[in-house]
Amino acid sequence: EIVSTFRPKLYWISTGIYEEPFLEMVRGEVRLRGYSIRTEKTYLFWIYRFILFHGKKHPSNMGAPEVKAFLTWLATKKDVAVNTQKVALNSLVFLYHKVLKADLGELDFKLATKQRHLPTTLTKREVGLILQHLPGRDRLIISLLYGSGLRVTECLRLRVQDVCFDRLSLTVRDGKGNKDRQTLLSASVVSALQQQIEAALTIQEEDNTGGIGPSMPGALGKKYPSGYRTPAWMFIFPSSGLCQHPSTGVTCRHHVHESVIRKSLQRAVRAAGIGNKRVNCHTFRHSFATHLLESGYDIRSVQELLGHNDVKTTQIYTHVLGQHYAGTRSPLDTLVD
Repeated sequence: EIVSTFRPKLYWISTGIYEEPFLEMVRGEVRLRGYSIRTEKTYLFWIYRFILFHGKKHPSNMGAPEVKAFLTWLATKKDVAVNTQKVALNSLVFLYHKVLKADLGELDFKLATKQRHLPTTLTKREVGLILQHLPGRDRLIISLLYGSGLRVTECLRLRVQDVCFDRLSLTVRDGKGNKDRQTLLSASVVSALQQQIEAALTIQEEDNTGGIGPSMPGALGKKYPSGYRTPAWMFIFPSSGLCQHPSTGVTCRHHVHESVIRKSLQRAVRAAGIGNKRVNCHTFRHSFATHLLESGYDIRSVQELLGHNDVKTTQIYTHVLGQHYAGTRSPLDTLVD
């Protein structure tokens, strides 16, 4: 039952969101629709901020004016980027349309003016330097980010069944926007990837003796109760410890947490002496796209490999190149001495 006032019972839980009966109901609605854990955390975070912004007033006692005020505040006072404001808007639209069954109508809020920055990219030499300073497993992960254009979460969620060595391809399942896609696999990482899979399967065999296995996505754990024993479902990059599944509470082994890779990468960047660029895991996906375009691959192929819905999203890399994807050159370059 939704109470008339918001009285949060605050304590931090494993999902990273404060616990409270109303937020628990919202969480249930998110999971009912099969959204990812990351989407769940994001929606609850912005809904919680919205409630705090209005003095912990219950959302059922608020509506379009309060939503408009919050989104305008984000743009004018917090100076958030356009995409950040869109995420907050999507969270509140979900709250009112799907949970409270209320129509917000036309909001007409102040749009954020802070645009996305051009992505940072590395040269091929810089990529090689960083890879030299990474330990074995982490080097393989970063190599996949650069060689296949993966997001770090997409890479860490890879399971044995997602790799096809015969066709040199990777299948990304439930990527951004809950989309599946295929991308290429570099032949240079095949040997290291095969060794990593063998190590992961050894861990799975040891876990299976105790009735434990990899965490299963969605409701597949119920559909395939023995699926955790199947090599196909094993994470290629399993975590070092066990955990409880956030939805079922079953003890399982998840994949390596992305923070582990981020920390390892930052150490490698410092060791490589690259201090003039802000490098993170996503930089290698940006570099993948940029280097393919530099090599003459058409932009639609790159769009498919990256999993972009709109080619306009991919076109940002043509600005990084300093030339249009059709090959436009500066007139200065055509001058004859």
